[in-house]
Amino acid sequence: MSLGLTIVDHPLIQHKLTILRSKDTPTAKFRQLLREISFILGCEATKDLTLGSIEIETPLETGSFPYLEGKKLCFVSILRAGNGLIDGLLDLVPSARVGHIGMRRNHETLEAEQYYYKTPDDLGARQVIMVDPMLATANTSIAAATALKNDGAQQLKFMCLVAAPEGVEAFHSAHPDVPVITAALDRQLNDVGYILPGLGDAGDRLYGTKD
Repeated sequence: MSLGLTIVDHPLIQHKLTILRSKDTPTAKFRQLLREISFILGCEATKDLTLGSIEIETPLETGSFPYLEGKKLCFVSILRAGNGLIDGLLDLVPSARVGHIGMRRNHETLEAEQYYYKTPDDLGARQVIMVDPMLATANTSIAAATALKNDGAQQLKFMCLVAAPEGVEAFHSAHPDVPVITAALDRQLNDVGYILPGLGDAGDRLYGTKD
């Protein structure tokens, strides 16, 4: 499967993701690992940032060296679980701007319902990386990407921990121009829209609200 999908199979990501998947991993460890994995995934997601050059003086001589140019990068968290990826990304790019989109999944229809939207200005001039741990049915990510495009975003990517084939196909069908970066492509969705084998509800595990 391609469909604009990049699977980052770095050994450290795969090792950390295995620990995340375990039902016995406690909340504090889950948060820590999510932050660490998002940092490594962020390296892949940002590898095509535009570089210019700047002249600086080293302790030995003056020279011209690579330097990021253009508007600050923007990370957009799909609430609430997306917030678990933001800290690791900000460790990587501390100057990035951050937006939030509140999306809840209707557990009867599996459709996404937006309840909050706040992003930086000038999205059209920024590279925007939308984040959510899971790409399951893709209803939420499709709706979030649509909202960002309607607000002017043109350089848009989606980064997640785990994706399902059904979600990848649905997202690509709706937004074929938006690349997806993930740590794993899992087997399938179950009959209530959860990824198998997956890692459960990332938001509940992140915030300790699971039953």
